[in-house]
Amino acid sequence: MTKPRVKILMIPPPGDIVAPQGFPADPRPKAAPQVFLDAMEVRITVFCDEQKCSLEEELDEDDPRSWHWVAYLSNESGNDVPVSVIRIVPFPHGPHPNGYWDPDEEPYFKIGRVATMATARGKGLSRMLSEQAFSWLAAHQDELPSGWNGLVLSHAQATVEKMYEKLGFVTDVKLGRWDEVGIEHLGMWKRLSLGK
Repeated sequence: MTKPRVKILMIPPPGDIVAPQGFPADPRPKAAPQVFLDAMEVRITVFCDEQKCSLEEELDEDDPRSWHWVAYLSNESGNDVPVSVIRIVPFPHGPHPNGYWDPDEEPYFKIGRVATMATARGKGLSRMLSEQAFSWLAAHQDELPSGWNGLVLSHAQATVEKMYEKLGFVTDVKLGRWDEVGIEHLGMWKRLSLGK
């Protein structure tokens, strides 16, 4: 059995083109770059269709300012099909979903909207995308907002806590657990080695 060919593409923060009229916004913005639209299709399928989250809230205020990675697998016809996504949201961030707020909190990037299509799960794609995104952040720190020292946060679904632990994330008990759209979440941190 041959290993499927994976292609990963990244799009830098797309700006207002993805929500030209503000929010709420069309989750399939007509003028958006194709990689962004591919990311949204995976997110809509996993979060809205499968997990029953709100379609109207899927495209949010963080999307225009975030980096987005998409993993593609080749299908039988040789076409690249988007199957897995992750976004990285730069600081500043508001209070955590549990209400915790520390105005002196160290600047961090937040990973989110991590999703893989049901047909592509179990292939390590979320891990591959996360590692690629972390490598990119570490290698491009001169292009990122100043004051960042490698701290990354995930507001993870509790069911994938073990996956994040394998990526080196540690659960933060002070952030506790909270409900987002009927799904239990928790906060987890990781410090990237920036090699300064």
